[in-house]
Order: sequence, then structure tokens, then C-alpha cells
Amino acid sequence: MNNNSFIKLTLIIWAIGIPFHAVASSVITEEEAVHMALGNNPSLAAMHSRSEAMRHIPSQAGSLPDPVLSLNVLSLPTDSFSTTQENMTQMQVGLAQTIPFPGKLGLREQAAHYESDSARFDSDEMRLAIARNVHTAWWNLFYLDRAISVVKRNQTLLRQFVKIAETKYKTGQGLQSDVLLAQVELSKLLDIGIALKASRQNQTARLNALINRPIESPVELPEQANEQLPRPPGIEELRTQAIDSRPLLASQRSKKMAADSRIDLAEKDYYPDFTLAGGYGYRRGINPATSRTRPDLTSISLSMTLPLYARGKQSQGVAQRKAEAATEQFRLIDQVNAVKSEISSALADYHASHDRASLFKTGIIPQASQSVASMMASYQVNKVDFLNLVRAQITLYNYETEYWKAVSTGWQAWARLEAAVGKKITQEESKELFHE
Repeated sequence: MNNNSFIKLTLIIWAIGIPFHAVASSVITEEEAVHMALGNNPSLAAMHSRSEAMRHIPSQAGSLPDPVLSLNVLSLPTDSFSTTQENMTQMQVGLAQTIPFPGKLGLREQAAHYESDSARFDSDEMRLAIARNVHTAWWNLFYLDRAISVVKRNQTLLRQFVKIAETKYKTGQGLQSDVLLAQVELSKLLDIGIALKASRQNQTARLNALINRPIESPVELPEQANEQLPRPPGIEELRTQAIDSRPLLASQRSKKMAADSRIDLAEKDYYPDFTLAGGYGYRRGINPATSRTRPDLTSISLSMTLPLYARGKQSQGVAQRKAEAATEQFRLIDQVNAVKSEISSALADYHASHDRASLFKTGIIPQASQSVASMMASYQVNKVDFLNLVRAQITLYNYETEYWKAVSTGWQAWARLEAAVGKKITQEESKELFHE
């Protein structure tokens, strides 16, 4: 083979390999879907931008108010508007600075820091919610793919049943009702297949929205996924972890601390704020009384607010802030209880799905498969009624789809559990599905 032929063959192989690579890259694993959502979801990006905006507030709240620069003309006679006619006429430049009572700026900055922390925790909470929703949509799609596959396999089997029934009917060994029964059951499976495909389109749209892809983009999942549901920690351990790790609770605690800081700030309003001002006045001309050049003038002043209406203002402000702090405390208690309830609900659903998956996989499905195989052999020698054979096969189909449903809902409950706890749960892997 010469060099040109080798190069052409290489290009052909490379070109043929392109579509296979493109197809392979379109398969979305569960972790890839979560990664895409956390990187592209617009709602999460908006929440992150809000958190970033809040991060810039504390330094503003803790800074002194901007000083005030004033330019004044004082004692200017209106008959001549001359700056040299009167001794007191002056061109003045002044500067004033308001100084809050000591401690107020620090408390304002502290409250803003707590609010900034709360916004950051809110962003983390949304990350958990989006990850949970992606896990849920992904496993719904995986279940639907498995259910569609089971339906197709059973459609093939029922077509074989139809042929067997037709053959036995033509040879006088079967009934026409058997043929009609098989055709009816096949039509039911075709109808189920249509409904499953429609459900898959809906779940595809949901997943695409979460990962910020065009809604109609096709989503292909791997043919295999982890069926082994792990052993979770005990409920009290999960609740303890949630108290420390759940961003929702951390956000509410920050809001409560911000409210406490505002109580201290409101109590500081009983004390005055100060304004320090200074001015320099430039005068022109000669003083007729002394025949000397008029000297320039300077002035310094210190003013303060007087909390004369404390009963109707400052006292009410403190009462308001205390009520707001109590509100945040009650919300924290309510959210702690809600998180504990979420954990209990998710864990109960997980155990139920886990046990059902174990029962189907290790007991019901193997037994039902053996029953169908035995009845098929018996039917061919006229020892089993055709109706019972069809019912046994449909029952096996239901068990297989229920198994995949249990696996899917189990992993969805696990995702809910992790979202409720606020972090990845350490999985105690086991070779067999466990029973409680």
C-alpha cells in the first residue's frame, strides 16, 4: 500500500468514526445531567447574582455618610452686590461630616453581613433543589426507558402467542377466542407503549429545561444504571447532619442574627448622632475703621440630634425590631421541624421502594418467570388454558415494570433525602439489597 492509499484509508476511518463519537457523546449520565444543570440553570445563575450583589452591601452599610461640601456667599449687599462694601461679606467654603453614635456603623455592617450570608445560603439551597429535581427527572426517564423496553419485549411475546393461537386454531386444537384474546392483550400493550412514549417526551422537556437546553432536544440515557440501593444512616444521624449542613437552616439562622443586630441598632437610636462642620470665609477690601485689609474668617460647629420623641419613635422602633427577631426565631423553629419531616418522609419512601425492589428482584420476578415458562410448555401440549397463560405473561410484565418503578422511586427518594440533609450522604454499600 502506497502512502496516498494509506492516507485515504485513514481519512475514511476517521470520517466513519465521527458519527459514532457524536452519538456516544449524546448519552447523558445522571451525574453529567446534574453538572450541566448546576452550570447552566438560569434560575440558579440569578440566585448567584443576587448573592454576589448582597456581598457588596456590608462595606457600604459600615461606611460613614459622604461629607457635604458647601460653597456660600455670606452678607452680600443687595444694593450693589459688591464683595468689598461690607466688612462681613465673605466667600465661604464649608465641609460637614455626619458621625453616627459609636457602634451604629458596626451594627449596620454586622446586620448586612448576616443578610449577605443568608443570600449565599439561599443560593446553596437552590443548588440542592435543582440537583434533586434533576435526579428525579433523570430517574423518571430511566424508568420510562426500561418500561418501554419491557413493553416492546412483551409485545413480541404476545405476537408469538397470537401465532401459536392461530396455528392451533387452524389445526383444530385451539379456540378462536384464544386468538381474539391475544390480539386484545397485544392492543392493550400497544396503547400502554403510546402512553409511555408521551410521558417520556414530557420528562425529556422537564430535564432539558433544568439543564437549560432546547426543550425538544433528544435525551439519551445509558442502558445500564446502578440498581443497588445503598444503606442509609439512621434517622437521628440524618437529622443531626441536617441541622449542621442544611443551607435553608443556615440561611434562617443568619436572618435571625441579622434581626438581633437590628435590635441592638434600634437601641442605639436612643443616643444622638453628630454633625461636625467647618468653614473658611474669604473677605476682600479694606476695613474703613482700621484701614487694614479685612482678615479671612473661619468657623467650626458641632451639632447633634435630640431624641426628644423617644416614646413614639425610638421605643417603637425597638419593639418593632424585637417582634421581627421573634418572627425569624419562630420561622427557624418551623423550618427545623419541616426539615425533620422531609427526612422522615423521604426515608420512609426510600425504605418502601428499597424493600419492594428487593422483593421483586429476588422473589416475585424469578418465580413469575418460571411460572410463565412452565405454562408456555404446558399450553403447547394443551395442559394449560390459553387465558391463564396470557394472564401470567401480563402479570410478569407488570412485575418487571414495578421493579424498575421501585428502583427509580428509591433513587428519587435518596435524592430527596440528600437535599433534605443538605449534603451527600455517605453510602454504606452492600452486595445485596437489605431488608429492614
